[in-house]
Amino acid sequence: MAWNEPGGPKKNDPWGNNNNNDQGPPDLDEIIKDLTDKFNKLFGGGKRSKNSNGGNSSGGDGSDKGSKEFNPQIPKAIFAIAAIIGVALWAMSGIYTVDQGKKAVVLQFGQSLKMVDAGLQWYAPLIQTYYIVDVSASRSLNLGGSDHEAYMLTEDENIVDIKVAVQYKVSNAEYFLFNVREPGLVLRQVSESAVREIVGKNKMDFILTEGRSDIASKIGLRTQEILDRYQTGLIITRFTLQSAKAPAQVQDAFEDVNAAREDKERYINEAQAYNNDVIPKARGFAAKQLASAEAYKGKVTAEAEGEASRFLSVLTEYEKAPIVTRERLYIDAMESVYSKTSKVMVDTKGGNNLLYLPLDKMMRSSAAVPASMSDLSNVVNDTPDFNKQRQQQRKAENSRARPSIRERR
Repeated sequence: MAWNEPGGPKKNDPWGNNNNNDQGPPDLDEIIKDLTDKFNKLFGGGKRSKNSNGGNSSGGDGSDKGSKEFNPQIPKAIFAIAAIIGVALWAMSGIYTVDQGKKAVVLQFGQSLKMVDAGLQWYAPLIQTYYIVDVSASRSLNLGGSDHEAYMLTEDENIVDIKVAVQYKVSNAEYFLFNVREPGLVLRQVSESAVREIVGKNKMDFILTEGRSDIASKIGLRTQEILDRYQTGLIITRFTLQSAKAPAQVQDAFEDVNAAREDKERYINEAQAYNNDVIPKARGFAAKQLASAEAYKGKVTAEAEGEASRFLSVLTEYEKAPIVTRERLYIDAMESVYSKTSKVMVDTKGGNNLLYLPLDKMMRSSAAVPASMSDLSNVVNDTPDFNKQRQQQRKAENSRARPSIRERR
């Protein structure tokens, strides 16, 4: 009996595996079988099918005891889990972030689908794609760097050297990405065309002097109009006319012309300043004269009306009492006349003495001339010279009053 026949003695094993404990290398088939059984138990699958011959094979030499045949079946759960994991990875790969001030344009099968704002967004990979556009950044473009761009023809057939600066932003991300191939180049060509159009409609003197801001505004509006017609998705925020001058070949002559023009403007401004200074003063003086005349007119008219009213009132009183009114008028006239003179008449009853009154000193000492004789007597009585003269006068009167000795005899 061979050593490897079923039921044969194990001690005839040429490798010396006489004991029941297998000390040789592990069987690969057994390892695969164990792993398959574990997966089947874990996911609820069936056991592998055994050979219908009970593990024995017919043949001239017999079958090996250690040979085993199996057909492992991959469970459906493995496919489900793999599919779930694949879908999760596919979905996670479609997450992206749009920064603040930017917008994303999502395409589905190459066709524009939607625009999304800033934040955490998602798209379907392999089905959709996206492009992010910065719509808040300010971009700039300069024209006039070359002679072809700078030299332009005016309405009066003169050549000017013009340089402009354009500042713009993206207003529509979809138009910016897909409507034009090179938005910057389109903006440059459109701006140059608008500048040539507006400059060709104006004269050189106007462009070089006071018309610069007006021309820059018109060029900006014309450029924006063309960009909107082309649907470029650009918006101009500022259009600046940096320089406008004559070509270098005739620059000296134009500087002389500009100097003369500046002198003209300076003279005009000086004349205007003088005009603004003199005319208001003349108008003010004329207004002052008119106001003074009106005031004098009112004063004279009021005084005349007052005099007429007073005369009428005096006439009424005169008709009632002529004598009294006549004397009163006389007294008032004398008082008015004497109040304006420095001479004083003193009437002494029964005497012809002449009194000396220092009226010049009295007038300098007093603030004003007394208005009536009673006030004048008070001033005279307070004068020392007048008191002395008065005493002498009394002595003379007393001596004349006493009869002499001859007269007594």
